[in-house]
Amino acid sequence: MLAPPFPANEARRLGALRELLLLDTPPEQRFDKLVEFAAREFEVPIVLFSLVDTERQWFKARVGMAACSTPRRISFCAHAILQTDLFIVPDTLQDERFADNPLVTGDPFMRFYAGAPLILPSGFAIGTLCLLDIKPRQLDEIDRSMLAALRDLLLEEVLAQDMLPAGGQP
Repeated sequence: MLAPPFPANEARRLGALRELLLLDTPPEQRFDKLVEFAAREFEVPIVLFSLVDTERQWFKARVGMAACSTPRRISFCAHAILQTDLFIVPDTLQDERFADNPLVTGDPFMRFYAGAPLILPSGFAIGTLCLLDIKPRQLDEIDRSMLAALRDLLLEEVLAQDMLPAGGQP
């Protein structure tokens, strides 16, 4: 297993993530609905809105996974935040970076991963909207465009929250 490297700007990236005040907050319907929609549209068993923290990836919204976080060292999303575009692993068992990953060899037995990095206007990637499946698969151009569009909607929601003045009222 290849542990994901840290971005060169990791300290500043973590600062930008923490400024959003999303980590360890209760579920929110606006995020839950988006991941539920993605699970239905892509017909995948697991969809996550993942935030990549120092030692873990934490799931602000999730469908199909009981855990609310996993260690960063085994995180596919920690690889995805290093990209500017979609990060897709069509068959995890055929990819030497992930074939022996505990998320592949054990529950949830991931065979497919597609992550769309959530990149703030400042340029910092805070996490992903990701699709996971227990069987290998591909995304065609329409699917790729839809995942990117859903990522953009999710990012708009994240930023809309961040723009609220004190007290949470617009």
